Amino acid sequence: LAWWLAHTRTRLKPLIEAVTALPLVLPPTVLGFYLLVLFAPGAPLGGAWLGLTGHTLTFSFSGLVLASMLYSLPFVVQPLQGAFEAVGRGPLEAAAVLGARPLDAFFTVASPLALRGYLTATVLGFAHTLGEFGVVLMVGGNIPGRTRVISIAIYEQVETLNFAAAHLLAAGMLVFSFA
Repeated sequence: LAWWLAHTRTRLKPLIEAVTALPLVLPPTVLGFYLLVLFAPGAPLGGAWLGLTGHTLTFSFSGLVLASMLYSLPFVVQPLQGAFEAVGRGPLEAAAVLGARPLDAFFTVASPLALRGYLTATVLGFAHTLGEFGVVLMVGGNIPGRTRVISIAIYEQVETLNFAAAHLLAAGMLVFSFA
């Protein structure tokens, strides 16, 4: 998607960029609710997933991962798009002149030149997903051993007034964030 956005000239580009950036402006519970509706077994996406895998996307680890990926999409796509735009067409044209096929040029020229974009996208996407609460709770729920994540575990400890456990979990996330 980032590669396509960096190189397309279609009039739909601003619309696709806006849709990709929606998670930046939507409240997480709103996005989580609509993903829950989209992932439901009776919905086209949820039904297709159920038909292919025999498992539902709602209240499952797979659904939680997919929802987290969609929620973090702008944090991954935007740095990569910028990195691919910075590479420009020159190196790719030079690779083509030297006989490289488009896919070869992508992997041997564009990707190495966009390495900083990949690193930024990885760090931002992971960090954004790590602390997510609303989307994860809406789509995955809080099922011990299946969909409980640390941000929900912290909330649960605070809700039961177990501040010592909440502090321990939160401090662990804080240390992990600086690692």
